[in-house]
Amino acid sequence: MSTKKIFTPAYRQDYFEGYAKGINPFPQANCIKGNEAFNSGFISGRMDYEEMNGTLKEGIPQRIVNNKVLEDFLLSGLLGLSIDTDGYTPYQLDVIEKWYLSGVEKYDPNHSIYLFEILEENGIQLG
Repeated sequence: MSTKKIFTPAYRQDYFEGYAKGINPFPQANCIKGNEAFNSGFISGRMDYEEMNGTLKEGIPQRIVNNKVLEDFLLSGLLGLSIDTDGYTPYQLDVIEKWYLSGVEKYDPNHSIYLFEILEENGIQLG
């Protein structure tokens, strides 16, 4: 395949459709198509899902970890907030711990105080 083909809007659309189906752990009919872009996106999405949540053969966890969830844990670490880990599998907790500790390493109480003041001024309460 030529690299020019990868940058076409049709390829990107099929790739992202495949990625969305791959990152979704719930069984779906026709997950693999005869389309190279879709299949490539599906495989990439499935790899990302399993990197954060473990393999599907281990079952679908009670709570799904995605990039947004990991960014929330990173932010909690940056702000020195406690976290709720109920409902996550041991595999997911290993992934979450890395993100949270990455935030903790960068935690600066002075920055947190200023941020909490700004949030409070805007009516946002953190618990």
